[in-house]
Amino acid sequence: MGQMQTPPPGSSTLPLKGMRKMIAAKMSESLQTAAQLTHHAECELTALQARRAALKAAGGQASLQDLLLHLIIATLKDHPALNATLEDNQITRHGVVHLGLAIPLPDDLLVAPALFDADQLDPEGLAAARRALVEKAQAGKLSVKELTGATITVSNLGLSRVRFFTPILNVPQVAIIGIGGTQRRLQRAADGSLVEREFMGLSLTFDHRAVNGAPAADFLDDLCRRIEGGEPS
Repeated sequence: MGQMQTPPPGSSTLPLKGMRKMIAAKMSESLQTAAQLTHHAECELTALQARRAALKAAGGQASLQDLLLHLIIATLKDHPALNATLEDNQITRHGVVHLGLAIPLPDDLLVAPALFDADQLDPEGLAAARRALVEKAQAGKLSVKELTGATITVSNLGLSRVRFFTPILNVPQVAIIGIGGTQRRLQRAADGSLVEREFMGLSLTFDHRAVNGAPAADFLDDLCRRIEGGEPS
């Protein structure tokens, strides 16, 4: 083994310990034990933005993110292979959606607690439950059950310039959905005029041991159709 190099002046070293060490171990375990592959897609947000505006005008509190999460949950009902876990060579497809939400914490820490029975909530209920879960995570009051009970996870980088990324699975879950940033582009309307539209990047990492590429692509296609159709459920 080589000797430890003395860092140059102005550098700093941080020990990998505590929660950061546990996160690092979990990420390493994930990459070493699962056959991970990521699909990327993009979808137009016009219809979803219009629905958000209508709900807001009616006094609703659900954000664009909440509406998107609601559509993700609805889509999973038609694609149960993604709402699953793989342990001891057994794939369990879950009848309910315990939605894991990746929540950043101070000191570059990250947790992904479960929002239990998310498929039972409408967009307003989902919005309230999400805000409560974020507050609980920030207060350091998450239970072990919440930290380990998700059946699928969503990681949101929508406020950044990152449009596509490769989120790492939260094993034993077989899928994680990444929400990327948006980009405005000119599109040709039906009457030939140019209109500005906003597009969002989506990424889906899945465990190829449990899900093949075509079903994973079908899920993303279905999700994009729902988003672009502005479907309520």
